[in-house]
Amino acid sequence: MEYRINRRTGDRISVIGMGASSLHEANEKEGAKTIEFAYEHGINYFDLAASESSCFPYYGKALKGVRDNVFFQLHFGANYEGGEYGWTTDAKTISRSVGSQLKALGTDHIDYGFIHCIDEPEDWKKYRDGGALDLLLDYKKQGVVRHIGLSSHSPAIVRELLGTGLPDIIMFSINPAYDYREGDFAIGGTDERAETYRMCEAAGVGITVMKAFSGGQLLDARTSPFGKALTEYQCIKYALDKPGVVTVLPGARNTTDLKRILGYFDATDEEKDWSVIGTFAPADAAGKCVYCNHCKPCPAGLDIGMINKYYDLARIGDALAANHYEKLVRHASDCINCGHCDRRCPFGVGQSARMREIAAYFGE
Repeated sequence: MEYRINRRTGDRISVIGMGASSLHEANEKEGAKTIEFAYEHGINYFDLAASESSCFPYYGKALKGVRDNVFFQLHFGANYEGGEYGWTTDAKTISRSVGSQLKALGTDHIDYGFIHCIDEPEDWKKYRDGGALDLLLDYKKQGVVRHIGLSSHSPAIVRELLGTGLPDIIMFSINPAYDYREGDFAIGGTDERAETYRMCEAAGVGITVMKAFSGGQLLDARTSPFGKALTEYQCIKYALDKPGVVTVLPGARNTTDLKRILGYFDATDEEKDWSVIGTFAPADAAGKCVYCNHCKPCPAGLDIGMINKYYDLARIGDALAANHYEKLVRHASDCINCGHCDRRCPFGVGQSARMREIAAYFGE
C-alpha cells in the first residue's frame, strides 16, 4: 500500500480506500471479511455512502479493536431511515440518520463528517441556512466529528466552499469521461475541473475520489463515451495523477473484487498508463499538460509532469509549489530542446517551449 498526507489534517491516508456502495450485496460474514481483508492489506480509509444501511454493522464487527487506526467519512445528508439511501438537507432527519449510523457502525466518532452531495447553489443555501450545517458543526464541537468534508460533483460549489475555509477534505467525481464533459455528472468544463483540482492542492485540502470508473461505464467499450474501454488500473492511476488527490474509493462487493482492485500495486506502468485518452479526448484538451508522464524518459532527466504541475500550482498562488520546484533534481532550464517529449506527448503539448516558459517564470 502507498499513502498520502492530507495536509489540512496531517492524516496519512491509503491511496486506495474502500467505498460502500455495493457492500450490501454481501452477507454479514462476507462483508466483514471484505473489510478485514482491506485493513490487512493497508486500506485505512472507508467511505460510508452506502446504497443500503444493512452493511453498516459489518464495519463494527470487522474493525473492532482497530477503529482508531482507520478513517471513516460519513455523510450528513445521506438518509437511511427507510433502509435504503436517500438524500436530504433536513437537519432533524440528518440527526436521526447519523445517530442510527453511529450505533450500527459501533463507533462514537467520525473522522470526516461530510456536507453531503451539494451540487446546486440552492442546495447549499438550504443546507447552510436550514440547520444542517449547524448540526454538523455542533458534532464537531462535541468531538463526535473530527474534521469537516464536502462531497460534490460541481467544481463551482467546491471552489465556493473552499473559499469559506470549512472543508478539510473534498469528495469529488474524477474520471476521464467527466473531465471531458461526458456523462450525467460531467459538470464544468475541462479547464474548470483541472483548476479546481489545483485549488484543492494549493489549499492543502485533499480530494477523495468517487466514481473513478464512471459507474463502470468506462470499463466497457459498448458504454464508454469514447467507444474504447479503459481498465480499472488506468482509471485509478488517472485519478491519482490529478493534483490534490489523496485516495481513490472504488466499491467492493466482496474480497474477490477487492483483490482485483489491489492488483493495481502489482500492475506494470504500461498496464496503468492512461495516456491513450489523448487519442479520443476533445479538441479543447489538446496542447494542455495533464501530467500523464507519457513523455518519459527525458534524455536530460527532467520530471516533465512534475515541473508542469508545480508551475501550474505556483501560478494560482500555491506558496509551497515554488519550494517543491526548487527541490527537483532537474529544472526546466536543464531542458536540452531535443524534442523527445514533444513527439511523445499524446495531448500535443509543445513541452520544449513550455520548459522555456517555466524557466523564465521561476527565474532560473
